[in-house]
Amino acid sequence: MQDQSERKTTHDAEEDMRNQDIQIYVNGALKHRSEAMVSVYDSGFMLGDGMWEGMRLYNGKWAFFDEHMDRLFEACKAVSLDIGMTRKDDH
Repeated sequence: MQDQSERKTTHDAEEDMRNQDIQIYVNGALKHRSEAMVSVYDSGFMLGDGMWEGMRLYNGKWAFFDEHMDRLFEACKAVSLDIGMTRKDDH
């Protein structure tokens, strides 16, 4: 039987080096992943409020950009989440 400290979990995944310089949108600004922080009192942290949309860059262009952005803004609107920008600001 394995010792509890030796068990592998989903948190043991290897880090993907492609994500070293990823930018994260937090409180109206893009931040390097090492600087992207949220207060423990933020409603997204405490209550789970939030929306996200994953997008793929393919051959230097965002795949289905408009569809992703439409879905993101509609989802935010549905839960009255103000993200501080409009659909016109996303380009």
